[in-house]
Amino acid sequence: MRLMKSGLFLATPLLLAAALASAEPVTVSWRDKPPYYYLEDGIAKGFMLDYAKEVFATAGIEAQFVHEPQKRIWARFADGTRNYCSLSWYRMPEREALAQYSLPVYTDPPHTVLVAPAALERVRAHATLASLMADPGLTLAVIDGVSYGPELDARIRQSANQVMRRTVPTTNMIQMLAAGRASYMLADRNDWNHLRTRSKQVASLAQYDVPDLPPGLKRHIVCSRDVPGAVMDRLNQAIRITAKPGTYDK
Repeated sequence: MRLMKSGLFLATPLLLAAALASAEPVTVSWRDKPPYYYLEDGIAKGFMLDYAKEVFATAGIEAQFVHEPQKRIWARFADGTRNYCSLSWYRMPEREALAQYSLPVYTDPPHTVLVAPAALERVRAHATLASLMADPGLTLAVIDGVSYGPELDARIRQSANQVMRRTVPTTNMIQMLAAGRASYMLADRNDWNHLRTRSKQVASLAQYDVPDLPPGLKRHIVCSRDVPGAVMDRLNQAIRITAKPGTYDK
């Protein structure tokens, strides 16, 4: 996962970052989204959380990492919370009005469709996502307060499906689907691959891929507007010289 780099190339930004390190720690929030970041037996884990800690350390920026609900995170940005950053979000016009974006830190794989057993035959009768979303007899489970990306968000708004919105973590929504609360949902492949190896409760779900799912989007670190440009520059330089996670497929 680490990019090749010469000792000179690495040392110069590190020494500069150490000299410029902020005296006031930055609060860096993360939501529950395994395997990106999550709590397990009270211990914070996740491949993206580990990478973010490496980025801030490389940039010489003291950071305090905190676990917060996704809606609270964006409420803090809207309220003007100072010296505040969060991991790791899609670039959206409405969010750019509230926060600064780093360079990309990760590119998602495309979403997949997860299907409840009782709806499998009806879902498989549709060869495309467009056809699937035009079926008023199906119920689409949607996690409220998050974005699926601009294209999928627009499709969800225009869908003829019944839509079941819940403000829950992805893991909970997948479990609700397995319990038959909806017909299908759009899922992050990393989320699904992580959960299906750890929970017998979701073993009954089927994964169904259709050709018109959009490509995965890039994720960024976002910071409040008061974070100085010099600090954002150091974050971006650290992103350039550290490992950039590829598609998580473990």
